[in-house]
Amino acid sequence: MYVQHKAVDNLTFSVHKNECFGLLGVNGAGKTTTFRMLTGDIPMSSGNAFLGEASLQDNLQEFQSKIGYCPQFDAQIDKLTGRETLELFALIRGVPSHRVPSVVNYMISLADLEIHADKMTEAYSGGSRRKLSIAMALIGNPPVVFLDEPTAGVDPAARRKIWQGLDDVQKLMGSAVILTSHSMEECEALCQRISIMVNGSFRCLGSTQHLKSKFGQGFTVIVKLGHEQATTPGITEAIQNSMLARFPGHCVLRDSHQALLHFHVTDTSLKWSQLFEILESLKQELSFEDYIVSDTTLEQIFLAFARAQREVTSDPAAGCFRRCWRF
Repeated sequence: MYVQHKAVDNLTFSVHKNECFGLLGVNGAGKTTTFRMLTGDIPMSSGNAFLGEASLQDNLQEFQSKIGYCPQFDAQIDKLTGRETLELFALIRGVPSHRVPSVVNYMISLADLEIHADKMTEAYSGGSRRKLSIAMALIGNPPVVFLDEPTAGVDPAARRKIWQGLDDVQKLMGSAVILTSHSMEECEALCQRISIMVNGSFRCLGSTQHLKSKFGQGFTVIVKLGHEQATTPGITEAIQNSMLARFPGHCVLRDSHQALLHFHVTDTSLKWSQLFEILESLKQELSFEDYIVSDTTLEQIFLAFARAQREVTSDPAAGCFRRCWRF
């Protein structure tokens, strides 16, 4: 027996012209389902989406004519070359025939496909297929572009070129870009605003600076145990109790893995010098090998939400629920 659950639960957000908006979450958070509803691929059980005056529920064809979509899994015609594929999509998009060659050449350059443009797509590597899918979504300058895991499987050098290209698209074409990712680095590089999805719902939404100030206050302390100490019974509890005693009401054990203990110290009144003084005292008292202190990063905020997804049990209620998206 399969337990039904809400894949997407009551999301409401807007995206502005020229903005890149990121949906960040681990696999199973609901990102792809959100995209499939917003592109009309699957019906939503309630709610609506608007692109200007075009309504997804009332006029699907008009809505879809205004969007570009790069799905999570590449869908291409194997017996066409990359250039022929883009020429076909340019004509479908309504690009004037005399402008098609220049538009296609620009998209080939943007996607870093110059070497492979005249090869059959069946011979493309996974990374090249991904680049072609992005170019297919962008061609014709649609007002809104949906990119589902756009750089998955792409090598680091090409990934950064694609990031630069997407930034150029926003500035030159004025398109709004909505992307899903499980990479905080990608979202930080591209997005003006980020939402973190957990079990079909937004847990936070805002600029990177807003998320840092709201969820990243305090310090991250990583305590490293020696090899022998890591196997000593009760050592984790002893260190945790000592940390709680030194930072009463302001210390949480976030993670314990092998010989590393991750603590979040939320006391913002502490100076760095005071924090190091306390940790040096604890190191001498408990004889752990070393420790690291840092500001709380966006990556750590994301990982904390990701752990919450693993811990929350499935909701037995059925359906995919939404309120309203407006672009």
